[in-house]
Amino acid sequence: MTSNSWKNKGKSINVFGRKLFVIDTGLVSSLTEKPLKETLVILHGYPTSSYDYYKVLPVLIKKYRVIIHDHLGFGFSNKPLDYSYSLIEQADFALQLWKQLNVTKITLLAHDYGTSIATEILARHNKQQIDLQINKLIICNGSIHIELSQLRTIQKLLKSKITGKWVAKLTSYTIFKKNLRNVYFDKTKVTEEELKEMWFQLKQNNGRKVIHLLSNYINERYYFWHRWIGALKETQIPTKIIWAKNDPVAVATIANLLAKEISNNKLFWIENCGHFPMLEKPNEWSKLVLE
Repeated sequence: MTSNSWKNKGKSINVFGRKLFVIDTGLVSSLTEKPLKETLVILHGYPTSSYDYYKVLPVLIKKYRVIIHDHLGFGFSNKPLDYSYSLIEQADFALQLWKQLNVTKITLLAHDYGTSIATEILARHNKQQIDLQINKLIICNGSIHIELSQLRTIQKLLKSKITGKWVAKLTSYTIFKKNLRNVYFDKTKVTEEELKEMWFQLKQNNGRKVIHLLSNYINERYYFWHRWIGALKETQIPTKIIWAKNDPVAVATIANLLAKEISNNKLFWIENCGHFPMLEKPNEWSKLVLE
């Protein structure tokens, strides 16, 4: 699917004076024409966008009203230079968006970067600071335990206040393509067309000028470690951990540790699969989400 085809599925919504690109499949299933009872909200990963879900969206909408947005700084959303890109503020934006869409009960699904936003939302939920009913939580391949993560060299360079800006300027499609391919288990599962679409969306709205600012999320994972890991330990929400076993970044050790820490959880493995299971093994991933 092309970026333009994906963009045509959604619209821009003004949240706190910034425009977020949002896909909302609505309250009615195109297959059954009956109101759907459940809403699935998705928090995507770094450095990509909601486009990560283009293969699985047709399956997910059979059960859910699906709402997925590009975080500020990603995809087709605004990418302001005068912004902190804190995960705390990304949580503010997600919660306000859902409020504007009159969403009160959700299944919350998060991958990669999105898992940190999800744990910030959980921290607030545990303290009854937000008026939102989270029925289920689904966590996929995120370096929540940042101390166990196997960060790529480019991630380390981008998060640095010294090298980040320069690395962002020098980053090319060739470098982007190489790094993204390397987090797949089966490198043939990502096509040149897909990579070009991802790069196109990354560059939208002066995206290369903010990529190093987005990378500060890694530092925040250390800074808010006790808050976010504590939120997972405290929550009683039924949690499904769906983990691609051969992820070279968010390694399998993280999933095993989360399974020990979250009280009400089930862990499901996807064998022979890398960091983007919804793209590399969409059928298997979708089945586990919907079960």
